[in-house]
Amino acid sequence: MSEPVLQIFYGISSPWAYFGAQRAKNIAEAAGAKLVLRPIRIIEANGGIPLRTRPDSRQNYHAVELDRWRKFLDIPLNLTPRFYPCRTVEPAAQAVISAQQAGLDAFAFSFAIQRALWAEDRDIADLDTLRELALATIGAEGAALVRDPQPEAIIAQWHDNLAEAERRGIFGTPTYVVGDELFWGQDRLDFVARALGATQHSKETF
Repeated sequence: MSEPVLQIFYGISSPWAYFGAQRAKNIAEAAGAKLVLRPIRIIEANGGIPLRTRPDSRQNYHAVELDRWRKFLDIPLNLTPRFYPCRTVEPAAQAVISAQQAGLDAFAFSFAIQRALWAEDRDIADLDTLRELALATIGAEGAALVRDPQPEAIIAQWHDNLAEAERRGIFGTPTYVVGDELFWGQDRLDFVARALGATQHSKETF
């Protein structure tokens, strides 16, 4: 039986992806699943809308929900982070892709970036900041992978992540993918766990 896989399509600056990151990793580990990070930008082709262009009522409710969830999950989060919206997410997202392709702990690096933005008021668009985060989580080899522009293969993967998200019908992040099933939002992680459990034990169950 093949190893189950949990793919996460997410915006590196998404607070919801930050909320769900550690729990998704724990679920994957418990299921013996491979975790694959697929950083993407907003999927406008499928209806994704940048937060700051949404009506005020939606933006206000977004803040209410963030406050509820940070308290419920007991995860530190600034409701008005200094460097959000980010000037750009591409250097951070592409550095995570590069770390993953190099076989380093891309999750630890990615989560450090998310925490830096949402809990530490750090600028994740700044290359020196990214190098500091990489050095602390994946070492000097990882810090050397933080660059702008990235090699063509990394940029190609960045574009492929978005194209794959569009193809699958993903419209928001984080979206967790198990097989062909989509689970949008960190509040769907219980269903992700069930799907991975079914995948893992499908030989015995069916």
